[in-house]
Amino acid sequence: HQSVVSGPTAMIMVPPRNYCIIENPVLRDAKSNVIRGEHGQFKLRHSDQEIRFESADPFPLYPGENLFGKVTPLQVVAPNTAIRLRAIRDYQEEKGLRKAGDEWLFRGPGTYIPAVEVQVVEVTKAIIIKPNQALRLKARKETIDFQEKPRRAGEEWLVRVEGAYLPDVHEEVRETISAYVLTEKKALHLSAVTTFTDIRGHERKAGEQWLVTINETETHIPDVYERVVGEVNITTLTSRQYCIVLDPVDKSGRNQLGKRELRKGEDSFFLRPGERLESGIQNIHVLEEDEALLLRARESFVDDKEKRKPGDRWMIHGPTDYVPNISVDIVEKRRAIPLDENEGIYVRDIKSGRVRAVKGSSYMLKSDEELWEKHVPTVVEELLGKDVSRDKTTTSSKAPARDKTRVVTYRTPHNSAVQIYDYKAKKSRVVYGPDLVMLGPDEQFTIQSLSGDVPKRPHVIKSLCLLLGPDFMTDVVVVETSDHARLSLKLSYNWHFDYDPADDSKSSAIFSVPDFVGDACKAIASRVRGIVAAHSFDNFHKGSASIIREAVFGVDVDNKPRNRFVFSANNLVITNIDIQSVEPVDSRTRDALQKSVQLAIEITTKSQEAEARHEAERREQQARGRLERQKIADEAEAEKSRRSLLELQAASAAVESTGQATAEAKARAQAAEIEGKGAVKQSELAAEAEAIKAAATLDQKKASQDAAIAHQKALDDLEIQKARDLAEIEAEKFKNIVDALGPPALEAIAQAGPEVQAKLLAGLGLKTFLLTDASSPLGLFRQ
Repeated sequence: HQSVVSGPTAMIMVPPRNYCIIENPVLRDAKSNVIRGEHGQFKLRHSDQEIRFESADPFPLYPGENLFGKVTPLQVVAPNTAIRLRAIRDYQEEKGLRKAGDEWLFRGPGTYIPAVEVQVVEVTKAIIIKPNQALRLKARKETIDFQEKPRRAGEEWLVRVEGAYLPDVHEEVRETISAYVLTEKKALHLSAVTTFTDIRGHERKAGEQWLVTINETETHIPDVYERVVGEVNITTLTSRQYCIVLDPVDKSGRNQLGKRELRKGEDSFFLRPGERLESGIQNIHVLEEDEALLLRARESFVDDKEKRKPGDRWMIHGPTDYVPNISVDIVEKRRAIPLDENEGIYVRDIKSGRVRAVKGSSYMLKSDEELWEKHVPTVVEELLGKDVSRDKTTTSSKAPARDKTRVVTYRTPHNSAVQIYDYKAKKSRVVYGPDLVMLGPDEQFTIQSLSGDVPKRPHVIKSLCLLLGPDFMTDVVVVETSDHARLSLKLSYNWHFDYDPADDSKSSAIFSVPDFVGDACKAIASRVRGIVAAHSFDNFHKGSASIIREAVFGVDVDNKPRNRFVFSANNLVITNIDIQSVEPVDSRTRDALQKSVQLAIEITTKSQEAEARHEAERREQQARGRLERQKIADEAEAEKSRRSLLELQAASAAVESTGQATAEAKARAQAAEIEGKGAVKQSELAAEAEAIKAAATLDQKKASQDAAIAHQKALDDLEIQKARDLAEIEAEKFKNIVDALGPPALEAIAQAGPEVQAKLLAGLGLKTFLLTDASSPLGLFRQ
């Protein structure tokens, strides 16, 4: 009644330091015996697990049990690491009851023994805290840190202990904080986030700020309740510098708001929180002889036994150096203003308000004086930088902006006048050029607005000066004759002013008419139109010059035209009128006049052509007659020359026939003579060459033999000297050997050979023997 469901199945072997997980394990009693059911089946703990460790013998799996995973080695926890564990259900351990959800660390080194009630969350590694570092932690819930201090949930603190640190399960690592390195030139500016006691035991209020310098510590790690505002660099003052500190900190560390403190060099300090420099680091004011400082008192104080009140102004003159008191403001630094004779400045007294002009010498402003700016109209500003020409004003060059505190100057051109009006004295004065005009504080120029262009238009020319002439102006006047012919006259007037610089009334009169150009042109045009209207076109065309001059200048008692026309209002004198052109305005009249002019020109041109043609024919006849006479004279001269030529040719032929034979004979004789002389000279030269060649060969052989003899003699001398030197060396050597050995040794050496031979023969038992060879003489030895 049994059947094999599965198998055979291998038994499970758990080696040492290993474990396995069994799912649906069997139930066991207190003695670890397997419990069976009513029908003999093994009871299982379904959906449960059991961990089994090393066993000496392999074990099988009961029906229903399963192996979860594989046999796994136990987990070894290295030093500076830990396993984060979490209880997934309540269970009892040696340290007490663990509830589901509890977390704790298993710290290494060690071997972790797993349990089914515990889940491995993660492996945590220790954080290395290096020197000048700290670890910022935050409590996830209420816990106790490694220093046995209770921590509330959300609380943050620093771990400053160097080395490895394993955060607890209820500690959250926020960041690693590096220390700020402080030097003699750098400090740390801190602010308290909340009220706390710092690492040095000082109680800090929320919002309080302070400095940490190298005098307190070389490095500083900001606490969790400290906020780093920034790094503060040291402020260094040299012996020639100073500074004013606003809101300085007192001994209790509080800012004295509104106060100022003067600090002079040489000094080095850190600005405390809340302190700031007024205008930064300043140099001591060094005043030269022509410099001064304008000072103003901020508050009452005593300065060199003199009591100063708030607002008092005074000056300190150089040469000196000056450091201002905290009760003094430096308004400005002043320098003496150098002024030439043609220069000046406007000075205003701030107490009385009076303005005056200082000219011609260097001037230092007083404590109650200031420079005053004189404003002039815009058109005057433009005209001050322009030159004046005859018809218009042109800019000579791009002038820089005018210094308004300087006296306004204007160079009056030659033969011109400038009118200046004093609004305070209500008087005017006229300056004639060339001269330099210097305006007073209450004076202004009278601007000349004159007509210009052709025909004249008002307000074209703006000028500060009035040209006095003589000069001319041009205008176009449209007139109408009695027969209604409209003409355009271009007239030019010569003018000048009649003035006397010594007479103030005449000087003022020339400026009485604002636009003398327009006024004069209109007056003259009116007279011209009136007189032209009384004449016909033909009469005016024939005598336009005299008609216009009589209309403008009038006639005297003798009925002769005058030569001037005077405007009594401003003493303007017109001396001449030039009619530059007369053109009809009507197109038909202009065409008819043009045709008549062309016809007159054509008639004149034809008459001139006829006269020129007649003159050309006359000159041609005269030239032709002179040419015929010249031809006849040339032919006669040619015949004379031909006859002279024939005579010269005949003489030349005779000379040529006689001279040829003579020349040939002389040439042959000279050739023979030259040939003989050449042969003789050649023989002489050949003999001389042979003699030179033989002498050269002899000299060469003699020199060669002399050289060989000298060479051989030198070699023989060298050999003799060498042999002599070697002999001397050998003799010296032998002498040295003999001297070194000494007579006894030499005697012993001399006797050694025969004695040895005698002993050798005695030892051999020979009485007599003979030893000889082919190259040695006979040697006979006898005992």
